[in-house]
Amino acid sequence: MNTEVSYNHTQTEIIQLLLQLGLTSGGSFAIWRKPKSKKLEMVLDETASPQKVELNLEELPPGFIVHPFADQEDKKAYYIKANRYFSFELDQEFKPEDLPEWAKIQLEDQKKLNDGELRKLLFDQTINNKIITSGISEDKSHFLRLVELGIEAVKENKLEKVVPARTKTIDIPKDFNLACTLLSLMNSYPNALINFFHIPHLGTWMGASPEVLIETKGDIFYTMSLAGTQKATGDNPLKSVAWTQKEIEEQALVSRYIVSCFKKIRLREYEEHGPKTVVAGNLLHLKTDFRIDMEATGFPELGSIMLNLLHPTSAVCGMPRKEAHDFLQEYEDFDRSFYAGFLGPVNVQGQTSVFVNLRTASLFSNKAVLYSGAGVTEDSVPEKEWEETEYKCEIIGKFIQNPTT
Repeated sequence: MNTEVSYNHTQTEIIQLLLQLGLTSGGSFAIWRKPKSKKLEMVLDETASPQKVELNLEELPPGFIVHPFADQEDKKAYYIKANRYFSFELDQEFKPEDLPEWAKIQLEDQKKLNDGELRKLLFDQTINNKIITSGISEDKSHFLRLVELGIEAVKENKLEKVVPARTKTIDIPKDFNLACTLLSLMNSYPNALINFFHIPHLGTWMGASPEVLIETKGDIFYTMSLAGTQKATGDNPLKSVAWTQKEIEEQALVSRYIVSCFKKIRLREYEEHGPKTVVAGNLLHLKTDFRIDMEATGFPELGSIMLNLLHPTSAVCGMPRKEAHDFLQEYEDFDRSFYAGFLGPVNVQGQTSVFVNLRTASLFSNKAVLYSGAGVTEDSVPEKEWEETEYKCEIIGKFIQNPTT
């Protein structure tokens, strides 16, 4: 190995090493840490052109799936195959000999990139010709009007719930350090999927999603309903929380939607636990867990079946699904891209964990676009829904602008 490559094996430097491996490969890669885990994982596909796959999860080779919010005409998702895979435990010492052989070979002719060089490489490879949002998606008056239209649609019984979204564009500091930002997110949000992915010609995204869409491990299938939002306050926010009827009903709608999907496929045997209050960084949510034994119920392909039924969930789109989706297409006026889509590792180490892409940002040469939405029912107050989206944007935004926050 080239003597120019000499790393101090701190957590930040290990993540920088993974970023260097990904960005110098010319292909697609993803880095993530699952909720309540100390393991950082990476997959890398050196293929320059983005790959797409059908949503038959059980048949896919190990990799990382990424799907936009909008339905795709070809019914496919982008896929980063695990041609290369690497993982390490964040709470254990990392040594040079722990690098896989492919990484050592790739680094042979490279020098270690410092923070500035890594940042330049990142932004040189990031889409910078245009930011894909429209100015209207940043406008407060437009969002407030969206909420008002949503309330009217619910009161007229056209919808039960709708989830309008917005964006917020922030400057990326000149001293931005992606490795520090990711590590800070991991430390601050232990119950979220911390993720970063880069797909050439499509985008560079990072996030901290608290919401599992579908998860399979062995014969067990898992999903959750996560809705209702308020800011966490005080030393022990779980003890001081008080939910309004609007928030309770919003979460119940999501749970009922999941149960309705079970009924569609005549699945009657499932465990349901909740709702309970959970902390997601600076926010509180109501969560209900659902578990199914796929072998006992005779549904070995339940992961793929439920993925197709659940996306986009009522938590990010609304109910009824088609009517809410049509409402957003007509009035929202911007492309959500990968926000409120889904992403996560598939068949990696015997497990599939697909999350709704929430609390996320797309990165550009000197800007980051933050995305957030709010659930609207007839009891919604437009100004409060705007405040909720501000809280959600802050989850990622504050770490981009100050990663030591």
